[in-house]
Amino acid sequence: MDILGGMFTMRPKGSAEVLLARRKRAIKMLETEELSLNEVARRVGCSPSSVMRWRNLWKANGEEGLKEHRSSGRPPKMSKEQRARLLKLLVQGPMAFGWKTDVWTTRRVVELVRQKFSIDYHFTHVARILHAKGWSPQKPERRALERNEAAIQRWKDTGWKREKKTPRGWEHI
Repeated sequence: MDILGGMFTMRPKGSAEVLLARRKRAIKMLETEELSLNEVARRVGCSPSSVMRWRNLWKANGEEGLKEHRSSGRPPKMSKEQRARLLKLLVQGPMAFGWKTDVWTTRRVVELVRQKFSIDYHFTHVARILHAKGWSPQKPERRALERNEAAIQRWKDTGWKREKKTPRGWEHI
């Protein structure tokens, strides 16, 4: 809670220019009108600690210190070079790394990343990494081992024509 009015003070909405103008106005009040941090904070609608932070940034860096700086977030575990190397490894196929089928799953990619780069990722994050690099999820076709392709083709050529629905309803040809 804010000590001034018992209300929460939230960052106002607005473009970077609008917020920069607000910070400059606060600095101007501090310098020209010689107001206290509390009074400036009350007038611009923020907390005194924000005004103090802006004042310190102004003294250290001038107007550049008051500009909005985006937070870069957490740094990625894999470098760009490692990601490029991962794609080269993936192109070799899973069988080159000991799996019995030629389908990359996210869990297999997690294991490959752990083996080659000593980095642990969750499989859903690996999916995001692969998607960002233009890879799409692939699901293997599940087929019975006993499947007889020749018999299936014979049925398609003969039996299917008898069973197929015609525009006039069910009719045998």
